[in-house]
Amino acid sequence: MTVSTTRKRRFLFLLIPSRRLDPAVDETRDHILGASGAPITLVEYGSYACPHCRVANETIASLRDRFGDRMRYVFRHRPLANNDLARRAAEIAEHSTPEQFWKVHLELMTRSSELTEDDLLAVKTELDLDYPEISERARERVYEDERSADANGVVFTPTFFINGRRYDGPWDEVTLGDAMLGTLGHRVRATTLDFASWGPSAGVLLLIATVLALVLSNSPVGGAFAEFWHRELGVNLGGWHFGMSLQHWVNDGLLTIFFLVVGLEIKREFTVGHLANRRSAALPIAAAIGGMIVPALFYLVLAPTGPLSRGWGVPMATDTAFAIALVAMMGRRVPVELRVFLTAAAIVDDIGAILVIAVFYAADLQLGYLVAAAATLVVLALLNRARVYLVLPYILVGAVMWACIYAGGLHATLAGVLLALFIPTRPPANLHALMRQADAILLEEAKRGGEVLRHGPSLPALNALDFIHELLESPADRLLRRSGARSSYFVLPIFALANAGVVLSADVLDGRGPLVLAIITGLVLGKPLGLVGGAMIAVRIGMAEKPGAYSWRQLAGAGALAGIGFTMSLFVAGRAFPNADDFAVAKVAILAASICAGTIGTIILWNAKSPNDA
Repeated sequence: MTVSTTRKRRFLFLLIPSRRLDPAVDETRDHILGASGAPITLVEYGSYACPHCRVANETIASLRDRFGDRMRYVFRHRPLANNDLARRAAEIAEHSTPEQFWKVHLELMTRSSELTEDDLLAVKTELDLDYPEISERARERVYEDERSADANGVVFTPTFFINGRRYDGPWDEVTLGDAMLGTLGHRVRATTLDFASWGPSAGVLLLIATVLALVLSNSPVGGAFAEFWHRELGVNLGGWHFGMSLQHWVNDGLLTIFFLVVGLEIKREFTVGHLANRRSAALPIAAAIGGMIVPALFYLVLAPTGPLSRGWGVPMATDTAFAIALVAMMGRRVPVELRVFLTAAAIVDDIGAILVIAVFYAADLQLGYLVAAAATLVVLALLNRARVYLVLPYILVGAVMWACIYAGGLHATLAGVLLALFIPTRPPANLHALMRQADAILLEEAKRGGEVLRHGPSLPALNALDFIHELLESPADRLLRRSGARSSYFVLPIFALANAGVVLSADVLDGRGPLVLAIITGLVLGKPLGLVGGAMIAVRIGMAEKPGAYSWRQLAGAGALAGIGFTMSLFVAGRAFPNADDFAVAKVAILAASICAGTIGTIILWNAKSPNDA
């Protein structure tokens, strides 16, 4: 199997191409086996020198026998990189006549277990391919297939597409056949992955949850909906009782997963990401700091004095999911560099929000519990120092830390960020050595024949393969990959359901106009002014340099989108306004401000031109 040497970061999920690609079949140039009207089309990008392609060839032959006229098979070349033998084999196949191609293809795939120079000579002799040199047409056909592979995101061989959709599952006959038939289980999985790979998906799901909460709150079941979230859920053990309302379990418990993901993202970006380089990080850091300070100042100037002045942290936050969703929907109108800037600024913004919550919105502090929480940090540090790479010990200690922080008066979600800082990373594994080890194990297991079919691989082989799998990914990366989707597609929508509901009535804003004005002005005006102002100052004093790929007007559009405060603003508002009526008014103001900021930012970016387009 070949793997691209370029290491692709997860930094922007919206930069990853969609799984719903379409390598359209061209019957005038593609090599096709099967009827043109067959309902199932299997496209393979493969190489004659790839041992996995040679094994998969047997699976494809079995599938063709199984499906008959219902299937057509298309083979396209993607010779192994830096492998002259693989390229010459592909060119030999293309140099043959269309009638000879499949005979040459079969010989090159099946003549031996590993392609050799003797195989090429034998194929030329047996099929009477007597020519002095490869034609330019044959070389160009191979290059066309390679360009097609690159355009469709092919990074290893074999890669299969079934009816235009990339197939990423196992290559065995049963699983591949189920995918070709479109069984219910496969369709559900493919649809789910398609939605998750769509850039705006997280924002859309969050929007649906928000609208649903508003509709239910203002419907005949509004009272029951509110009562549901205030029901207590707890544990009784003898005389000991611990319980919280469902809303508190969401905000203090479930949202810890979101803060864990935020912490892992922050850690990654400051170690290997776009914030690791001081020069690259300067612009989004300066912009984010300005985007936090100016909205808070706007709020303090406009907000009434007294308890409501505590809400200065509400307009400081940016909702990354909504902002990035809008950017993704605009596609190429927003330069990639501006997407990177906005995401990096949002990460710095998250750090600021975490610090504000921990320092300024804590309850009465209980020193004994905070000392116990500090002790758990020491345990986490020792686990990290001892290079314990199992995730479970960190999670167990993190759960104890969460309980201590909650009892100590700080917001319990802080435990997620602290835990993320200690979950270890490690240098990339020697991929070549691990692949050779895995191949050796599988080859030895294959020699056991019928015993493997009856009882499965041996326990030592399974243990060794598990260990290899563990080495391929650091614990921090593995946890981020697994928890990131849960945070975006489960935690945040549940949070929106529990917190976005507010009864909209004529008197909901009575006497609280200044509070609404302060929040809306802070998010809609303060955010873009602070973000752009911070960036300008950093550039003016020589601390940072603005990339030429986007204009200042486009940067202002990104700043306006940063005024979508929704999730984090609601979270801070819940801490700042213990009075239910004040919190309800704050929710209305946050929703209104987020809609205004999103609309203004979208209009600016939609109509702004990049410097390269001017």
